[in-house]
Amino acid sequence: MVRGVSALLLQAAGKTPRHRHFVDSLRLHVRGGTGGMGLPRLGGEGGPGGDVWVLARPGSSLRQVTDRQPSKRLAAGVGGNSSVRCLKGAKGKDFQIEVPLGISVHTDDGTLIGEVNSPEDRVRVAVGGLGGGLTTDYQPSPGQRRMIRLDLKLIADVGLIGFPNAGKSTLLEKLSSAKPKIADYPFTTLCPQIGTMMFQDHRQISVADLPGLIEGAHANKGMGHHFLKHVQRNKILLFVVDVFGFRLSPKTHFRDAFQTVQLLVKELELYDPDLLGKAAVLAVNKMDLPGAQEKYKQLCHQLMHPQDFLSLLPAGMVPVERFPFEHVLPVVAVQGKGVDELKIGVRKVLDEQQVEAVMKVREEMGFIRVAGVGDTDVARVQSH
Repeated sequence: MVRGVSALLLQAAGKTPRHRHFVDSLRLHVRGGTGGMGLPRLGGEGGPGGDVWVLARPGSSLRQVTDRQPSKRLAAGVGGNSSVRCLKGAKGKDFQIEVPLGISVHTDDGTLIGEVNSPEDRVRVAVGGLGGGLTTDYQPSPGQRRMIRLDLKLIADVGLIGFPNAGKSTLLEKLSSAKPKIADYPFTTLCPQIGTMMFQDHRQISVADLPGLIEGAHANKGMGHHFLKHVQRNKILLFVVDVFGFRLSPKTHFRDAFQTVQLLVKELELYDPDLLGKAAVLAVNKMDLPGAQEKYKQLCHQLMHPQDFLSLLPAGMVPVERFPFEHVLPVVAVQGKGVDELKIGVRKVLDEQQVEAVMKVREEMGFIRVAGVGDTDVARVQSH
């Protein structure tokens, strides 16, 4: 039996899996170390057991955790016993679980323990037991035991959104340094890929290419939840659509470019309405094919007057609110045409977000704009 997200998608595409699937969720049993024995005749105190920590290390992966600890049972070291030579026992060795950035740590019942989003962030997930001493009749206590779940949500400035075969992987390759697998069949991207856009002034913008969504992704169709959750930590969304529309298979409905855009928006809306609060850019791909210009003009017209065309969508899949794009740009991903303009547009949106964030902080600190003063000048006022 073929297992895993990647295998399921390969089955849907009629392909045989050649590599292990991407791991973005992991359940572990963790145990703090038992404390050390006390020494009654001299009043010696045993050392506390070690703690178990989740530590953010760039370059790590959840797959590496399972490779190193196949049993998924992780324990810290036992505290040192009290002795004649050392009345105070040494603390047991801590155990560190090295994970990628963007990990949320939950208990088995869903309670959030903590998150690690920056290098060297760490969360203690199991506390070591106390060493034996006078108050415990010199008997040590065991360390904390519990099941935890590590859940990865990729952190990237830009998230690529689209149905399969829209050209996201090709576009990522042209935008950044990433080298994703590219082919002419759906579900080529089986694992999220991250690349970096480089600019002449040394600015770097990270871009995540997520596996293609399908209709019903919000309900976990096609493993939608495994993919959609990674969108939540992207600063902006980059939609990629085929100017000629999309059809997954002969058994599914054909969707033109306008329908494709609206269905993608609806999938995000149904999964998490807050996602529609993110800024977005639309890249219209495959503009080198005959008839593409006419299709592109039609799409732009439909996006400017969406209410006149929403009746084309299936029942229940009409977005509740209009979703405006900051930029709509034509590209030919395979040739790299329009990619420079797209990079400029994406950066402009991110820069504007950064300015808005700075101004919000200034306002919260009591800085306001003063009438008649230049746009970059602010004055501080004191509230009474």
